[in-house]
Amino acid sequence: MVGQILRARLDPAQRYGLRLTLFVLAILLVAIPFGLLLREVTSEGRLTEIDTIAANELHEEVRDSPGLVTALKAISFLGSPVWFYVLIPAASYYMWKRGHLRLALFLVVTTLLGGVIDTIVKEIVARPRPSLVDPVATAHGKSFPSGHSMTAAVAYGALLLVFLPEIPRRWRLPVLAAAALLVLAIGGTRLALGVHYITDVAGGFVLGLAWLFASTAAFSIWKVERGKGRVDVTEGLAPEEF
Repeated sequence: MVGQILRARLDPAQRYGLRLTLFVLAILLVAIPFGLLLREVTSEGRLTEIDTIAANELHEEVRDSPGLVTALKAISFLGSPVWFYVLIPAASYYMWKRGHLRLALFLVVTTLLGGVIDTIVKEIVARPRPSLVDPVATAHGKSFPSGHSMTAAVAYGALLLVFLPEIPRRWRLPVLAAAALLVLAIGGTRLALGVHYITDVAGGFVLGLAWLFASTAAFSIWKVERGKGRVDVTEGLAPEEF
């Protein structure tokens, strides 16, 4: 009986199903995978030993290849705060000019608050960055979670949700795959450049997805309360506005 009730409440097709589903997913992501990663990092568990070994081995592979380092830095830039300070305001301005103020606010608020959450967690955990001999790159701040990884997951995910109605259906899957590969590549560059550990990048992805789910659920609540229908993530946040 309880299982049937839960399945009905979490069914995305039901009136409140999508928000509950997204909130539950967000909570589970934070409570389980992120919680496990956090415990490993703070207690210097087995995963941190793997972190150190992987960081040193990757550094050995990369440091004598200037061309590769340049390419890694170029990809990494696509997940940097400087890049998103340009991309998100530009996308938000485009939405605002077309009369989609709520979508513009979703982009700005989701990305900005995601950055704030990342900074708060970094300061609480206070994990030092990898210490390598002859590093090929440096970064400021603490190590866990990876800000590039988290912000990339949040920002590119939010952009997809907002602009999905403008993408022809036949191109949606390729665009989604390309965005996912870009986010993964950004996280990979942070490892290869020696400025983060594997658990940092994984923690950034998990926390970023959790925040994106929660933000989408909040937007869906706003839509339903104003009689605009629930969000269908396969069609974007507000396809009716396009």
